[in-house]
Amino acid sequence: MRLRVEFTTEPFDLDEAPDHAVVAREVVTGAELDAVDVGPFGNTAEGEAERVLTAVDALLRQSLAAGATRVSLQVNVVPDGAAGGGEEAER
Repeated sequence: MRLRVEFTTEPFDLDEAPDHAVVAREVVTGAELDAVDVGPFGNTAEGEAERVLTAVDALLRQSLAAGATRVSLQVNVVPDGAAGGGEEAER
């Protein structure tokens, strides 16, 4: 099974990425996932279910420890043959 996680951490700072956001991004970029897209207002990562779930656990624990006051996330099962994300994978 493949999963896609979308997440944001708060509080936001438009001038400089807060420590909790940097930590969360480091977790997903270092998690050996297949597709990672990091942006200023949201992040997505996709991969094998166990790797995604392990990364979600780490990103929650580490970003909260780094000062996040809120972590919003959504996890979706990626249909077979729809790797790579985007709207096509949602259909």
